[in-house]
Amino acid sequence: MLNKLAFANSLAILSGAFYMAFYVLALIWRDAFRFLFNAQFFGADVASLLPGELTYGGFAGTFVVLIIGSWLFGFVWAWLYARLAGSNRP
Repeated sequence: MLNKLAFANSLAILSGAFYMAFYVLALIWRDAFRFLFNAQFFGADVASLLPGELTYGGFAGTFVVLIIGSWLFGFVWAWLYARLAGSNRP
């Protein structure tokens, strides 16, 4: 049986780690960041839509929303998986 809390926690942690890694990459090697960010969207120039500078409030707000959203998505995904697998016991 899949542990819903562990799955949600791991997804939230990994999402936060990737967000931080992309942020650090954007600070130290802008061209690599643009390449990797755009590669997620099959090469479309999505990075050009990002703001030139990210405020501390914008960074923190995005980080918090990303963590909470990832955790909720992970929990629902694990719940749905358990439900469809037939192992949803109270």
